[in-house]
Formats: sequence, C-alpha cells, structure tokens
Amino acid sequence: MNIIIKNDTKGLGQAAGAKAAAMIKKVIDDKGEARIILATGSSQFETLKALINDEAIDWDKVTMFHLDEYIGLPITHKASFRKYLQERFLDKVPPLKAVHLINGDNDPKTECQRLAALIEVKPIDVALVGIGENGHLAFNDPPADFDTKSPYLVANLDQDCRQQQVNEDWFDNLEAVPPQAISMSVHQIMLSKNIICSVPGSRKARAVKNTIEQPVSNLYPASILQQHANCYFYFEKASAALLKNPL
Repeated sequence: MNIIIKNDTKGLGQAAGAKAAAMIKKVIDDKGEARIILATGSSQFETLKALINDEAIDWDKVTMFHLDEYIGLPITHKASFRKYLQERFLDKVPPLKAVHLINGDNDPKTECQRLAALIEVKPIDVALVGIGENGHLAFNDPPADFDTKSPYLVANLDQDCRQQQVNEDWFDNLEAVPPQAISMSVHQIMLSKNIICSVPGSRKARAVKNTIEQPVSNLYPASILQQHANCYFYFEKASAALLKNPL
C-alpha cells in the first residue's frame, strides 16, 4: 500500500496522472500494448487531465475498459459515464487500439457477459479508480460482494451512493438517479496489475479513513485495496484529514 498526499486537488491529479502515464508507457515498452481501466466522476477530473497531457503515450497500443454505467440512462444524459469518457478522454487523445464502453441500454445480463468475454482475454495492466463517499469501489456499495468471480455484475445503488450523485450535480434529485448500474466487480478490479486510486475532497475524508485504517471488510468496500501490492493512493490534505498518521 502506497500513500501519496498532495496539498490540493490539482496537485493530486497531476501526480496521479503522471504515475498512470509512466506505468502505461512502461507496459507498452515491455509488452507492446497496454490494457487499462478508467474511472469517472468528479474525483477523476484532474487525474484524467494530467494523463491526457502526456503526449508520449502511444494510445494506438492501448485498450480501455471502464468501471461502471447506469442501467437505462441514455448516453445523452450528463451523468452518463460513456458520455463522460467520450467528452473528457476519448475526444482528447488519438484513437485507441480498442475501447470497450459499458452500454447501460443493453440487457444487463447480456452486457455483463459481453464485457466479461472481452476483459478476460488478457490481464489489466493499469486501473484508475476512486472511492465513493460511502466507501464504494466502482458501484460496489456496502456490503460489497467480495466473492463473485464474474468480471461485471448488476449493482443495486444505496441511498448514500445515489445522494452523492445529486450532491455532485449529476442529477437534479434523488428520484432521478437510477437504482441500478452495471459495475465491474471487486474481484476483477483486484486482478489489475497496478491500481491508482485518486480521492480528492473533504467529503471523502471519512471514506479515506475507513479505507486505510479499518480492517478489510465488505462494509468498507475500498478497504480491500489494502491487500493489493501495487496500489497507489493519491489523497489531498482535505481528503486525508482524518487519517491518524498522514504521511
């Protein structure tokens, strides 16, 4: 477990993005290609900006997956993670080798099977993730399923998770937030060779404390990252404020 704390959100994002870029370039140098997972949401704005700004990445050698998508939410909605990635990432870099977006308009079971067949072909080299205010990892809300080996699953979103989406202005009210999403499983995330976890903001401070200081438990889903040898946590002072021994 590696913890890096920066002064502010921009510094956090620059450091996390630079680390991700370095990892991706090394994997391409070593293997000729890289397979990555990208996270979405407000916590990833600065990290993605820094990643995009590295013009030395051979994006045509990169295959991309992402963590989750609401079920039944059209791609035109501002909260759609497909829309987010298209506008904030894919439109800003050269064409990738392959892009596998989660289609929340498809039958969820069929979509999970489709994505599983694609992601299981080869290991993921670098995964960018975040932590929710309720401690979730992707949309695996507490108590999270740590046991399923399926790469993707249908997740029921709890009220805290849905309220966070309203607080971040992705939806106008709680009723507008879809109750379910297709999410990458905890098991699949943990199979990634390297994980970069970016968590800015004071609203995430309690989740950060639980992730780092509580025993690993599905009640604190992101706490399982303690068990990953190559996980790098990037916090800022505000999100790390409740840690007993911040570095």
